[in-house]
Amino acid sequence: MKLKRVRTYSAKPSEVEPAWHIFNAADRPLGRLAVEVARILQGKHKPTYTPHLLTGDFVIVVNASQTVTTGQKPDQKVYYRHSGYHGGLKTTPLKVMLDKHPDRVIRSAVAGMLPKNLLAKRMLRRLKVYGGPDHPHEAQVKGSSAQPEAGTTSPEESEA
Repeated sequence: MKLKRVRTYSAKPSEVEPAWHIFNAADRPLGRLAVEVARILQGKHKPTYTPHLLTGDFVIVVNASQTVTTGQKPDQKVYYRHSGYHGGLKTTPLKVMLDKHPDRVIRSAVAGMLPKNLLAKRMLRRLKVYGGPDHPHEAQVKGSSAQPEAGTTSPEESEA
């Protein structure tokens, strides 16, 4: 008896249909939220996940300014950026960053959890982060066929 050889499935770019997911960051730990968002951006929640293709979905994070951290992270965690000039290193603590630019905090946390390759930049473009509860992607979310993930909110729930 000859066994049939089964080939590993590999998705094609034309077969990938990205959906839209909404996450409410209010009162959720930053790292836990970033893990879930990174997983969806990569497409690992789908059975058609292919590492070398962009199989992930779009993710909207609302209420980014209300995310929480544990312990002394608001005072001790520091974000660095450099102007390119001598002595141009700028440091900003997490507490200040959450007040001024809450979207950058979540984007940075998610970026650190994505693979370090060219696809990561394309995955990050699919991440939309907003400090408040409102976002301009209502039409895309309503047209999406994706079911809300655990910890997400659908547009109907957020209006109630």
